[in-house]
Amino acid sequence: MSSAVEQAVSDLSVPVPWGQIRGKVWGPDHGRPVLCLHGWADNCGTFNTLIPLLPKECRYVAVDLTGHGLSSHCPPGVLYTITENVVDVRRIVDGLQWTKFSIIGHSMGGNIAAMFSALYPEMVDALVLLDSFGFKATDPKELPKVVRKGMDEVLQFEKKTEERKRVYTYDKAVESLLASNPTLTEQSAHILLERGLVQVEEGFAFSRDPQVNAIYIVNFSLEQSLELLSKIHATVLVVLGDKGSGATFPESNKSSAILLQGYRDRNHTVVTVPGDHHVHLNDPEVVAPFVFDFLRNKALSQQLT
Repeated sequence: MSSAVEQAVSDLSVPVPWGQIRGKVWGPDHGRPVLCLHGWADNCGTFNTLIPLLPKECRYVAVDLTGHGLSSHCPPGVLYTITENVVDVRRIVDGLQWTKFSIIGHSMGGNIAAMFSALYPEMVDALVLLDSFGFKATDPKELPKVVRKGMDEVLQFEKKTEERKRVYTYDKAVESLLASNPTLTEQSAHILLERGLVQVEEGFAFSRDPQVNAIYIVNFSLEQSLELLSKIHATVLVVLGDKGSGATFPESNKSSAILLQGYRDRNHTVVTVPGDHHVHLNDPEVVAPFVFDFLRNKALSQQLT
């Protein structure tokens, strides 16, 4: 892995109807485009340690999804859903004038990436899912209960105005982030807080919209998830932590195992590495060799061809 990103990092801002989607850019102006999508309640800093270990021939654009990091929040009353995020991805790549690109997605970002790849298969040539199965399948019998629970949470959260006013010292903000994300190391917490905090008169406040804490209410059955998976034309690499999502949410193991077999049946690659849900950020050297080789062999080789 001698070919690593050496270019300086620059800022990105893409206009959207309610404000801006912000992010960071690594790599040459005309490098092979790679969009990087973070997980729930994180921000684009989640890729700070991984991207420098990946091929320098690529141009990596990592964004703060709407309501996260330094990006604008949704207007009041508008829900945060995976499908809305997919529309945002289309807005972003249209703004960048990308017509063919690769995607790296962690956790929720992987779900967004997989759905986008299924809906716009002609646009995505390579897809990397970091501790993500691409789709979160729900038992059809449980769908009404799950959707109702999600709606109720959104409505209840809208009434908790004190959540929007909570102020921390920096140390207390670190404690809060680590308490809600036990798979983060302290160093990783500091990285995420670079974009995850804003300074206010009394101290610091989290920059993300508190409403992103409400459950996403758009769910698919296993059958629907497999159908979407079958629409992906991109070559896929799934990198799972052995103590990651599969271990954290054992109730989803059956559907997850079927989804993983769906990737294998289509000659995609599934690998497991030692680590937890944030292994790509905590220990990027464990994940980087797989992603490096995948991008070199799948995305960059197509460009050369």
